[in-house]
Amino acid sequence: MKQPLRNLTIQNKLLVVVVFSMMVILLVNIFLFANVNDIVKRLDDIYVSNVNLNDLSDALGSVQTSMTQYLNTKTSDAMESYYKDTKTFGTLLEMLNDRPTSNEPKLMEKNIRRMSYSYLRLTNQAIEAKRGRNVEKYNRYYEDATELYHYIASYIYSLNNKQFKTNSDSYEVLSFSLRYLEIVSSAVLVLVALGNTFLIILVTRNITNPLKALVEVANEVGEGNFNIELPDVSTNDEVGVVSKAFNKMVISMRSYIDRIKQNMKTERALKEKELMMENHLKDAQLKYLQAQISPHFLFNTLNAGAQLAMMEEADRTYEYIQKAAELFRYNMKKNNEIVTLREEMELVDNYIYILNVRFSGEIHYEKSVESGVADKLDRIMLPGMILQPIVENSVNHGIRDISWKGLITLHVYEKEEHICIEMKDNGIGIRPEILNKIMTGTLKEEDLSKASNGIGLDNVTSRLRLFCDREDVFEIFSEGEGKGTTVRIYLPGYGRCD
Repeated sequence: MKQPLRNLTIQNKLLVVVVFSMMVILLVNIFLFANVNDIVKRLDDIYVSNVNLNDLSDALGSVQTSMTQYLNTKTSDAMESYYKDTKTFGTLLEMLNDRPTSNEPKLMEKNIRRMSYSYLRLTNQAIEAKRGRNVEKYNRYYEDATELYHYIASYIYSLNNKQFKTNSDSYEVLSFSLRYLEIVSSAVLVLVALGNTFLIILVTRNITNPLKALVEVANEVGEGNFNIELPDVSTNDEVGVVSKAFNKMVISMRSYIDRIKQNMKTERALKEKELMMENHLKDAQLKYLQAQISPHFLFNTLNAGAQLAMMEEADRTYEYIQKAAELFRYNMKKNNEIVTLREEMELVDNYIYILNVRFSGEIHYEKSVESGVADKLDRIMLPGMILQPIVENSVNHGIRDISWKGLITLHVYEKEEHICIEMKDNGIGIRPEILNKIMTGTLKEEDLSKASNGIGLDNVTSRLRLFCDREDVFEIFSEGEGKGTTVRIYLPGYGRCD
């Protein structure tokens, strides 16, 4: 009861208490009224059986009297009285038990009913014999009926006495039950009164206790103590709303005071560091200028080296420096641009050339372009820096540490309205778990070689899928250990994928 009351207003709380008390009192009164009425009804029904037996005995006597009167006078009034009494007696007989039973009173009722019907047959026979002027028969029937009449009357009297005794016992039991019900009723009413009193105390405490706690905290805050523990508010009534608002106000004041203190500390610290920062500012600016090296300076240096090699007629050195400069320039400018397939293939040529200079020509490279595609290389578009990372992976993870001659092949062909770019090596292959990571985009940085330029295959696949707006643009195959790896790119159409 306490928990639901917390979410009610004070007015609703009082209304709930009043309605609940009235409902309990009403239900108790209904219960008591129903039980008292039941006992009274049962008391009324106790002697009904005796009354019915008395009525049955009186009706039996009326039949006997009207029959005797008719036999003596043979008048129509006597005849009418006989049939009327017979009908009344028959109606009362229908109320008696006629089913097999082991209950003695019910068995006596059954016997009375059976004998009474025999008695009525004898009286009817006596009346008919009288009307037929057969003196001998109606005297015999009259005597038999009179004998059975006395026997039935005696039987009814015996059953009436037995029923009276039983009913008297029942009356005592019901009287005791009525007195017991009075005691119980009084006890229930007392309990209801105590319960209502407890409920009223509970509701009033639910209202006054938060008010008392709020008053105590408000007095402390009024004296300047903002660090006092705030009261726990668990109700949503008017007092709870006021208490929550008060708690928010105190918390806001605490926060405001703390911010003022913190700002003062920060301001002092800033003033202390201001001079130090001014002293270090010039040093930092100088170091920053010293750390800046323009990429153009790198390209100009490589070009100067190429010109020097050309002046000294070092043709191979000139070619190497020139291709390195083109590789760096392409990497810086084309990484986030859309380029042609021809440009990407030329970048691969330069990259293979530089690697072979570094590794003394250990990397063998073959390139083939299908005749139907060769004249479209300048119209086939794709994101920049797509093929070079694939070649780099083939070198670093495929053919670098093999004992046989390493070969990388680049094949461009047309298949089902797609431009297929196939890069294949004869290296050590890719383990199934790494291959699965590459295809699902879950390859981690630690899975890549330290010699990689940082542009992994997952980056290549993401850029291709974003560029073509579809998923099936990139495949990797590896038949097993020592059988190399094949990377295949599908570019839909002859231009930008759409």
